[in-house]
Amino acid sequence: MISIDEAQSRILERTWTKGAVRVPTSRAVGAALAAGVASDVDSPPHDKSLLDGYAIVSADVRGGAVELRVIAEIAAGVVPQCEVRSGSAAQIMTGAPLPRGADAVVMLEHTTRLEYPDAPRIRVDVDRVAAGDGIMRRGTSIQRGTCVLNAGHVVRPIDVGLLCEVGHTQVDVTGPVHVAVLATGNELVPAEQIPGAGMIRNSNGPMLRALARDLLCQVTDLGICGDEIGALQRSIRRGLGNDVLLLSGGVSAGVLDLVPKVLEDLGVERVFHKVHLKPGKPLWFGVCHAGSSRTLVFGLPGNPVGCLVCFELFVGPALRKLRGLGTVTPAIRSATLADGYCHRSDRPTYVPAVASHLEDHRLVAVPLAWAGSADQRAVGAANCLVLFPAGERVFAAGDQVPLLLLGPIPPAG
Repeated sequence: MISIDEAQSRILERTWTKGAVRVPTSRAVGAALAAGVASDVDSPPHDKSLLDGYAIVSADVRGGAVELRVIAEIAAGVVPQCEVRSGSAAQIMTGAPLPRGADAVVMLEHTTRLEYPDAPRIRVDVDRVAAGDGIMRRGTSIQRGTCVLNAGHVVRPIDVGLLCEVGHTQVDVTGPVHVAVLATGNELVPAEQIPGAGMIRNSNGPMLRALARDLLCQVTDLGICGDEIGALQRSIRRGLGNDVLLLSGGVSAGVLDLVPKVLEDLGVERVFHKVHLKPGKPLWFGVCHAGSSRTLVFGLPGNPVGCLVCFELFVGPALRKLRGLGTVTPAIRSATLADGYCHRSDRPTYVPAVASHLEDHRLVAVPLAWAGSADQRAVGAANCLVLFPAGERVFAAGDQVPLLLLGPIPPAG
């Protein structure tokens, strides 16, 4: 039996990052960039107006209203041919290039249009305009050659606009991760079926598929397989064509816990079996090599909370590394216990809990009453798992404990 840290280390040592594929930028949302993206232009590409108004010489406006002659109108997308000198102004639209000579833009609402026979004028109705007002200088946002998104960044919808602005209508992202899920056990029936005597519904299979899809993996459902060597061999062979094969059940020490033997008979190299952890002790992990391809194989506990804990601690990091994400290990936070808690276990134990923020921004956690690794209702009510160390100890309210987040934490109040 190995420690949690050692298990994570052995898994990630054997996990690779998928190769790059080129996709249209509009279809890259949710994928991780395989390489950094640099801009081929300055942004903005010219000094531009940030508002509708008049381009002026700021020194003309000092300590009182002033009238300026309007010499041109400049729309966005038009290169100005005029030069603004002292005593003149050019009407300008938002986003339009700044004309030569102007060093500020006064907004339309701060001016009054005056019609004269020779040429229109404006009266500036503010006492002072500073150089640079209403202007965004060339390259303020992005300079040509600047890396705007780094490798490992997960593309968001807002990033699509940025990528197009810097000329990348196609990007290289890490390829899709293919995950197969197989639930094992003679006692399992499909979730839509009413269980007979001695039977239970298959909940681990759907949960694992949902967890993998939540990490944007492409998932294959291998269904349910009974505890029979021939059937297990056939089902597992189908799963070994994927990047990752997740099995639930059949990895403990019972007479019908046949998964480890079948995996090794099929040539899957065992890396470890059993982790010093509760729930989740029976975890089995190995790697199947077939030519140049590899498959990571996880034999997860049949009990649903143990299955979930092992996914969060071990499977999730591997899937994130395969996807090329910058951070792969689960985020561990520190929280204050809201109430006292009595703990006794021979192994480090993850207990379902509810975490929330106090008004002073401290994170507090309340462990939930639960009946062990088969109690899905308790873990369904949790938004985190609190880690208690091995041994016997009474924790007091106010003690600090590490926790693993399962969902969002509600704000204070």
